[in-house]
Amino acid sequence: MQALRTNEAGLRQDGRMERLRLFGLSSPALVLILVILVIPVGWLFYLSFVGSDGHFTLENYARMVSQRSYFRIFATTFRVSILTTALCIVIGYPLAYFLSQVPTRVANICMIAVLLPFWTSLLVRTYAWLVLLQSRGLINTWGISLGLWHEPLPLVYNLTGTLIGMVHIMLPFLILPVYGSMKAIDGNYVKAAANLGASPRRAFWGVFFPLSTPGLFAGALMVFILCLGFFVTPAVLGGGKVIMVSMKIVSNIQLFFSWGAASALGVVLLVLTVAILWLASRLLKLDQIAGRGH
Repeated sequence: MQALRTNEAGLRQDGRMERLRLFGLSSPALVLILVILVIPVGWLFYLSFVGSDGHFTLENYARMVSQRSYFRIFATTFRVSILTTALCIVIGYPLAYFLSQVPTRVANICMIAVLLPFWTSLLVRTYAWLVLLQSRGLINTWGISLGLWHEPLPLVYNLTGTLIGMVHIMLPFLILPVYGSMKAIDGNYVKAAANLGASPRRAFWGVFFPLSTPGLFAGALMVFILCLGFFVTPAVLGGGKVIMVSMKIVSNIQLFFSWGAASALGVVLLVLTVAILWLASRLLKLDQIAGRGH
């Protein structure tokens, strides 16, 4: 009995030492997270409660409740994010399905075109769309010359131009996880459904599509979260008519030099983002959010 107790104590001691070693190995990463994430976010929370006189106040949050302009800004941010995510799904899912069905060599060549935007500056891509979409841009010029329409279409400095630019930038973030999820699907499942009498359409919607939803959920959530903090594209292609939260934060600092108001907006946007992630984790399985498993 004494030997068993001694052995048990030794095992507990070894377990404590192993946990200490693991903590020591992970401590550099924890310090890095503390420096680049926890401290800046904590400072952001602190500034959001500082008024113009330097004292503690809730006026920065009270202003967002009392002024309806802030509600419109948040509504615009979520509307643009939802529309961008929906358009990326409509365009990206069929494209990912096409890439998953063609031979691997062809898919790799096509994937270069999907990844090509990552090799170009975000600002360059946005101004390229500005050149294409403006009233005397290439699209309107060619459309009028071909007789497709007679007056320049309003494709820029509005919601349309903003969505075009954001969909172009966000599309790879949806295609990549969806494509990865589709490639992981065993083709024998669809063949088994066909052998059981299912038509190609029924086999797709009854077997293939449900198995690809983990990647679709992961990609859609990634696109939506990234769109909430977008700044460059709506600022350039929106022409001041599409005001998102990030643009209001910049104006509070540049025009009014109000770090408290800007920090409060950042805190609210951060809280809403975390709430969306928490809600998604509650409604969906965690492995689906991560794009793993079927």
